[in-house]
Amino acid sequence: KNGVKPIVGCDVWITNEIDRDKPTRILLLCQSYTGYLLLSRLLTRAYRDNQYRNRAEIDAAWFNSNDEGTDGLIALSGGRFGEIGQLLLQNKLAQAELQTKRYAALFPGRFYIEIQREQHPNEETLVQHSLVLASSHQLALVATQAIQFIKQEDFKAHEARVCISEGYVLGDRRRPKDFTEQQYFKTQAEMTALFADIPSSLSNSVEIAKRCNLTLTLGINKLPLFPTPNNESLEDYLNSIAHTGLVNRMKALFPSESEYNNQRSKYRERLDFEVNTIIQMGFAGYFLIVADFINWAKENDVPVGPGRGSGAGSLVAYSLGITDLDPLRYDLLFERFLNPERVSMPDFDIDFCQDRRERVIEYVKHQYGIESVSQIITFGTMAAKAVVRDVGRVLDLPYNFVDQLAKLIPFELGMTLKKAQEIEPQLEERARDEEDVRNLLELAERLEGLTRNIGMHAGGVLISPGKISDFCPIYCAESGASVVSQLDKDDVENIGLVKFDFLGLKTLTTIDRAVRYIHQRAVSSQDKTDTGTDKAPFSIDDIPLDDTATYALLRKGNGIGIFQFESRGMKDLLQKAKPDCFEDLIALVALYRPGPMDLIPEFIERKHGKRVDYLDPRLEPILSPTYGIMIYQEQVMQIAQVIGGYSLGSADLLRRAMGKKKVEEMAQQRNIFVAGAVKNDVIEDKATELF
Repeated sequence: KNGVKPIVGCDVWITNEIDRDKPTRILLLCQSYTGYLLLSRLLTRAYRDNQYRNRAEIDAAWFNSNDEGTDGLIALSGGRFGEIGQLLLQNKLAQAELQTKRYAALFPGRFYIEIQREQHPNEETLVQHSLVLASSHQLALVATQAIQFIKQEDFKAHEARVCISEGYVLGDRRRPKDFTEQQYFKTQAEMTALFADIPSSLSNSVEIAKRCNLTLTLGINKLPLFPTPNNESLEDYLNSIAHTGLVNRMKALFPSESEYNNQRSKYRERLDFEVNTIIQMGFAGYFLIVADFINWAKENDVPVGPGRGSGAGSLVAYSLGITDLDPLRYDLLFERFLNPERVSMPDFDIDFCQDRRERVIEYVKHQYGIESVSQIITFGTMAAKAVVRDVGRVLDLPYNFVDQLAKLIPFELGMTLKKAQEIEPQLEERARDEEDVRNLLELAERLEGLTRNIGMHAGGVLISPGKISDFCPIYCAESGASVVSQLDKDDVENIGLVKFDFLGLKTLTTIDRAVRYIHQRAVSSQDKTDTGTDKAPFSIDDIPLDDTATYALLRKGNGIGIFQFESRGMKDLLQKAKPDCFEDLIALVALYRPGPMDLIPEFIERKHGKRVDYLDPRLEPILSPTYGIMIYQEQVMQIAQVIGGYSLGSADLLRRAMGKKKVEEMAQQRNIFVAGAVKNDVIEDKATELF
């Protein structure tokens, strides 16, 4: 987008068959999409099949054409860390010649001898040997820079980072020192001066850039194939099972035939609209895949949550068994989940019992193939508190001293060291007065935000149409467990892989255990009485949502073990608000978060009798369940529709703009809303106030 040509590749370990503790390096660059796929396969194979001491190594034998081959890849020899460079440094010139011939044959016309000048020992000898070798084998030389940090003054911070990673302290004279101050991002002028005697080695870097022409198609979703009975189309199958599912749901909702008939057309109309939208947007397969593994879980004794997030607004999801909430009963809007005016992938938040979630993932692996399913990598960064502790350790400062400093940093999402010094005067004061504190914070600020470790996304699971390695490489620990993508959640979605959320929720596990205990006691009790009467087994689905005894407990602040009601603040809120219906509980959960929290006192007063006034009578049916206070995103969308003349799709765009808090976008939406409201007989000042 900014006119910079990306060169994609990887600096890889090559197995040393003679001494596994001394692997060598080469740099592989992608010439084309074929090369990208090959590199993905090689890296995946290295992690899955050839790890040694937590290093994923490529076996050079894999480059043979009857194995993986090298098509689409350019190779650079690896400089001082490559096999050829190592042999030249040891003065084993004959062996270096043999390896040069070998790599030149493996990468015909695509192998470069790499030279570097970074002030390492014996560096110039290596450069001269490399010149001779390249000349005698008619290979091109290329000058590279092993960049470890951006600016030269970052060297100490980089050394601290290495010590954090390897468990040393900076002052240890015996620690390995593998890097030099010269390994910063040099300018073109600096590189030109450094290799003024070998100008062709610099021009060859431009030639390599010209040869690398990888194009990735981004933003097109690639779903796995869902097998339908009798090879029916995905669209027809979705339509068929959604309508069948709706009939079953409605029979349970409306046991009375007259009530069923009264509601039928409203539900049918909503379902038809949703099905047509899903098909039109190309997401029939997504809904079928999600419904398949959720219903498998329910049929195989894996507790599943009733539905959470915007996905609960879909009647199709309710009909397919994905959710267990009737969206029409709670005025939930489908457009908030899937907007026909803005194509974006649907995303169900699905909760499974924490203890049995893995069984569902195993089912998906069996259904779509083990190589087509993986979890998603996360990159843990050095956050404010953690980086202070890490840097304090490598500076060998006393634990209590560092602990006191770390505790001065406020515990807040997105906290930075700069922000902490602005908020906490004691931290700023100590940085000004104490040299140790100043040095620690200066180093820590340079390292803050850098990647520290690899983790796994809490719930994201990828299911691809084919092997995951056909899209991106795979990473796994040396044990082979916990296979994850090498790209994070945003990037895997950009390259077209679809993420499914398999969230583990301990509350579901607790509920499941409680139900099992109730069943055991019921069986035991029946054995004792042996009345011969069969009583229907207890089911949480049969618990009424208007049970007065339950609300009496909640009004006392008894929220222990209840999802989203366990915190001290939430318990206090329960006691103050005194909920007496399910709608109150929904509102309290929505209010108890930054921003809406300011509305809590007004909500409580209105619930307990304070007069409610509406700016426009048309707002009453929308806002009366929440006592005239705008709490839900659905209410924002409904008001935009009724007052501002928006379609629900356009109203969803307004909702998103509010969430992003972008000034220009909000100003544009304000103008649209006010103009629409004026057309709907609302005075301009009142419309502006309402917005």
